[in-house]
Amino acid sequence: MTQIKLGLSMRGLGYSPSAWRDPNVPANGGLDIKFAIKVAQTAERGLFDFVFLADHSALVIPDSPKGVFGRHHEGMGELEPLTMLAALSQTTDKIGLVATASTTFHQPYQLARQFMSIDHMSGGRAGWNVVTSSRNEEAQNFGDDKILEKSRRYLRAREALGVVFGLWDSWEEGAFPHDRETGMFFDPTKMHPVNHVGEFFKVKGPLLSPRSPQGRPIIAQAGASGDGVEFAAQVADIVYALQTRFEDAQVFYKSSKERVAKYGRNPDHVKILPGILPVVGRTTEEAQAKYRQMLDYLDPLVGLERLARFFGDLTGYDPDGPLPDKLRSDVRLVSRAELNLRLAREHNWTLRQLYESTVISHGHHLVIGSPKDIVDQMEKWVKEEAADGFNVLPAVLPSSIDDFVELVVPELQRRKLYRTEYEGSTLRDNLGIPCPPPNYQAN
Repeated sequence: MTQIKLGLSMRGLGYSPSAWRDPNVPANGGLDIKFAIKVAQTAERGLFDFVFLADHSALVIPDSPKGVFGRHHEGMGELEPLTMLAALSQTTDKIGLVATASTTFHQPYQLARQFMSIDHMSGGRAGWNVVTSSRNEEAQNFGDDKILEKSRRYLRAREALGVVFGLWDSWEEGAFPHDRETGMFFDPTKMHPVNHVGEFFKVKGPLLSPRSPQGRPIIAQAGASGDGVEFAAQVADIVYALQTRFEDAQVFYKSSKERVAKYGRNPDHVKILPGILPVVGRTTEEAQAKYRQMLDYLDPLVGLERLARFFGDLTGYDPDGPLPDKLRSDVRLVSRAELNLRLAREHNWTLRQLYESTVISHGHHLVIGSPKDIVDQMEKWVKEEAADGFNVLPAVLPSSIDDFVELVVPELQRRKLYRTEYEGSTLRDNLGIPCPPPNYQAN
């Protein structure tokens, strides 16, 4: 029986950039660890596989169109992800804990140690969303003026991940006997320093802690470019996907699984999870009313700012007129920009219609309806090989996850598409992804 896998992207106050204007949302919730704990515990009550924390390391909101700066909460007033995971590891029991960290700026020894610490603290529930940062603003917070060229970023990422895997394999099973009679705390014969010297990094090792309770933490990846897709096929256990059309999702799913097999990996052990933003009500009409309320809170300047990231400064364009003909030449998020352009052309949308249809969902698959409406689509995508599950994007927290757990999860369970209890205690247990065999370095 097909079992749908679910992650919750629980960033900040929700994916609607104007969620903070909802009087039922605590505007400072992104800095309140009790708020995050409540959201994660709700997802665990709903038997989600994991919660996921997206992140970037710079303020990247331009004042375009003029006056938008300061009007939405994306990336602002939020806690650092790994610090949050440490707290969540002590206030949840079974749900996986996945956070973003960039190989473009951080050292592999630091990353290996941080994620391994979270893994031990949580009993084997940690995951790392590996990203290659793309913005000059982020580089400027780490001592550089410009970001590395894209192909160089992926070379660095591959080397960094190889070092991290080596560090996670620093010790064999049973390497820490803690034998009081012999006086041996650890067994040096089971130690494997990496002794890595490469183009970007020089790392001796070993790591200072035993092997992961789950073998090694889970790796997630979300790159949509050719480099990103290839990188994911080589290393990822979870692939976040950006498709809004079923047919496109099927194509991506098939090609991704084929790429995984090309690298000698089992395609069943790599979970493809497209983003989905569900707005659910007890009836379709109730769900549509909820979405209209979200749009009422959405500042038009914020909507245009989101589009300006793809199409340049839209000042002077009629919001109820058509899109500009060409994309910006300096845009880095090309795949998402092209998706927006295609949607606008297919539906003959105005600028306003485009941002109302894509800004809250961040260009992911938006589904508005009753539990049956939502699950009908989820079931179709999974059963017809367009997805293994979904990365659920809540529009407004905590209400969106409350609604999903109360209304959608029971419908999934009624159709026997979803677990009624966790399969195990680690993230790998629950995802059904075995750990690759260790690759110990010669001593």
